[in-house]
Amino acid sequence: MWTLDSQLEADTLTVGDLPLSRVLIMQDSQYPWVILVPRVAGVREIYELEPMQQQQLLQESTFTAMWLMKHFQGDKLNIGALGNVVSQLHLHHIVRFETDAAWPQPVWGVHPAKPYAADELEAFSAALKEGLRLQAPLS
Repeated sequence: MWTLDSQLEADTLTVGDLPLSRVLIMQDSQYPWVILVPRVAGVREIYELEPMQQQQLLQESTFTAMWLMKHFQGDKLNIGALGNVVSQLHLHHIVRFETDAAWPQPVWGVHPAKPYAADELEAFSAALKEGLRLQAPLS
């Protein structure tokens, strides 16, 4: 049975589900940052997904990336599946700006996370739900 990693749960807001992936917003207002987590138990790497799941993840990632860049008009989009701290397969989608706090370095470990104000998080979540046409999270 699939469950969301406790570290991801602590660091993010669950927004909804795509056909394969749970969609999360990272609780760091310095960067528009969405994480996709395939709802497949025990998977740590993309190659461990079934071929159709791999294709679905690529489609969901591409759709998410396109929406983020259109919505936020970023200078660059960073996509990564590191898994050094959280081994559960998850894909980070981080909109970057030449003016952001970490540019041009990676975002990890540069500055402490700055939580969203409640209204900013609600606006981001609502726009993401609408833009990606998300379903309510499946339990």
